[in-house]
Amino acid sequence: MERRVDGSYEERRSIRSLRVATGTLACPQCDAPVVLGAPVEPADWIGCPYCLHTGATRDFLSLAPPTRPARVVVRVRLRD
Repeated sequence: MERRVDGSYEERRSIRSLRVATGTLACPQCDAPVVLGAPVEPADWIGCPYCLHTGATRDFLSLAPPTRPARVVVRVRLRD
């Protein structure tokens, strides 16, 4: 880590992903939990297993506390 004259610094990490938040993944229509089988991006379309509502993943994600049982970890991943 190198400090600059103005007091700022640049931190470089060797990890390829960064945990940003923990949230709940549930249907915005009926509040049923949604389970994912693989990582998804915010714009990927997913569907509710109960009411069959579909939409972008970001529409199903809530970061408001408290998180409920359909808990997910939100990560930022650097592209290769």
